[in-house]
Amino acid sequence: MATRRQGGRDAVGTRKRELILEAARQVFAEEGLDGASLRAIAMRAGYTPAALYFHFESKEVMYAEVLQASLGALERTVQQAVSRSRTPGEKLKAAAMSFFKFYAKHPRDLDLGFYLFRGGMKPAGLGRDRDESLNGALDAALRPIAAAAEALGASQERANLLMVECFAHAAGLLLLLHTGRIRMFGASAAELMEGYIEDRIDQLKKGRSLAAE
Repeated sequence: MATRRQGGRDAVGTRKRELILEAARQVFAEEGLDGASLRAIAMRAGYTPAALYFHFESKEVMYAEVLQASLGALERTVQQAVSRSRTPGEKLKAAAMSFFKFYAKHPRDLDLGFYLFRGGMKPAGLGRDRDESLNGALDAALRPIAAAAEALGASQERANLLMVECFAHAAGLLLLLHTGRIRMFGASAAELMEGYIEDRIDQLKKGRSLAAE
């Protein structure tokens, strides 16, 4: 009987935690890390600020959990796209384009990942351990790009650089897309991203062919 009561309390606690995190996600999407407050999150969740401290020690902890969940969803999206591809070139394109499309479809996740909203472009952090964990999650989502590049004949160093270049190129195009600036050029962000990736794949294939001669 006691075990059943404990299980019920655990389920209630888990559900309450989920509700708080969902409220936090909404507030962070609207206000960013700097603009969000525990009071606003508590009001959105329907609890008192004191109740939040029972589950989370700070808004930074909540932000880290929300961002970790977002990066987890990103990694799963990329892995699924790669798993449906066969050749290294297809895998590289699938990894890069699924990364781009995830953030094209979910602009608030982009804001979340870059601390952009109200935080501007200034550096931000959530503590060394949490930052390292989150950076590791982002690396895991991008890593299939480097793996595919190596399979196409790139050195490990070149593959890692290509991964960073794809990330930077995607970030720039996404910024233009979500601010509407891309319309100034009469261009498609997705088409530009795809063209960029195809050029990189062609270069890798040519490099492999030359090395084989």
